[in-house]
Amino acid sequence: MRKLNWRWIIGFILVFLLIRQGHFSLVTLILIVGAVLVIWGLLGAGKKKTGKTEMPELSNELESHYAKSGMTASEITFFRQTMNQTKLEIEQLQQNMQQTAKLKAVDLRHDTVKAAKALFKALVKEPNRLHEASQFLYTHLPNLVDLTNKYIEINDHEIKNKQTYEKLEESAQIIDQLAHLIAQDYQQFVADDLDDLDVEISVAKQSLKRDNEYDENQKEE
Repeated sequence: MRKLNWRWIIGFILVFLLIRQGHFSLVTLILIVGAVLVIWGLLGAGKKKTGKTEMPELSNELESHYAKSGMTASEITFFRQTMNQTKLEIEQLQQNMQQTAKLKAVDLRHDTVKAAKALFKALVKEPNRLHEASQFLYTHLPNLVDLTNKYIEINDHEIKNKQTYEKLEESAQIIDQLAHLIAQDYQQFVADDLDDLDVEISVAKQSLKRDNEYDENQKEE
């Protein structure tokens, strides 16, 4: 079923009513109503555009999780605003890294998008460690998004000269370095988990060794 365009319907009704009053000519009325509809349309488009950046509703589960982490209401709000912006940047980065063969290769080499998503997930799990990821949140990720945006824009130029190719190559090198830094950001964030795993592996090995020695002694007896 075709959706009715209420703006135009209202516009025609206004024209009809004003014509009946006899104060304006038809051309003047059409221009006035047209201007009103254009302004209305622009305001509506602006609302749709900004709607994407609005934060989603906070679920009861996450609210409880943040509260158990000892966060105040203002800290929760700040954390959610930061993470919402980060989520948008990761989504943009994911799109960008699929735009050219060069960017795809960078992403495959460093698992950039995968590392960014994993770090995002780790931060949600441990929100009190937000400050530990400041380089990722405020420098590495936004810079990489901006640089890949510009790289794609220049790469799409119909005509390229020597200087263009040189700039693209220079940009690709910086993009590769930033991608590597994001992978490092994730590795550093989970380093304690890896250390804990090393300890558990060491303890398990010692336990297995003792069990094996005990079994051998039992056989000898």
